[in-house]
Amino acid sequence: MPAGDIDRLILLLARLPGLGPRSARRAALQMIKRPETLMLPLAGALRQAAENIRTCNVCGNLDTRDPCAVCRAPDRDNALICVVEDVADLWAIERSGAFKGLYHVLGGTLSALDGRGPEQLNIGALIDRAESSTGAAVTEVILALSTTVDGQTTAHYIAERLVDSGVAVSRLAQGVPVGGELDYLDDGTLSAALKARRPA
Repeated sequence: MPAGDIDRLILLLARLPGLGPRSARRAALQMIKRPETLMLPLAGALRQAAENIRTCNVCGNLDTRDPCAVCRAPDRDNALICVVEDVADLWAIERSGAFKGLYHVLGGTLSALDGRGPEQLNIGALIDRAESSTGAAVTEVILALSTTVDGQTTAHYIAERLVDSGVAVSRLAQGVPVGGELDYLDDGTLSAALKARRPA
């Protein structure tokens, strides 16, 4: 393989989150050393994914079918919609196995600095889903958004839009993580944990 092709491979790998130039070089070298068992299967999987993966028109998840597997699953609770910023957040909640409702991916958060208003996000479709009278009625929208300023602004905006819908709106609890020690927590986390305390 000419050096130009190797450099291009390294540059493309280095664009991936969590991979810097050094990690990209190591990954490229491993693939080059094992083309039959690593590089060619990976290239085939990438091509197949690029051709077949699409965005779900209902929730915004990524899948090879539309609607996605979560939206099609007969055992999901259609009355609950968990709102997330990104598909990665949806996948994280699914890995936990703690939620059996449906999802809605916004595609980001409101941000005046980045020029992202409600029109740039998938908020209108969420409001339509929550207020729709067809199918099973939505009873609760769970806002699983980040605790950044933009995340909280987005959560507040969505809650305001749903005030007259009759749908309950809730947010994820915040506070002390499982296994966390108080001495290592920041002031904001401790404050949120005290405000969200519950009976023992």
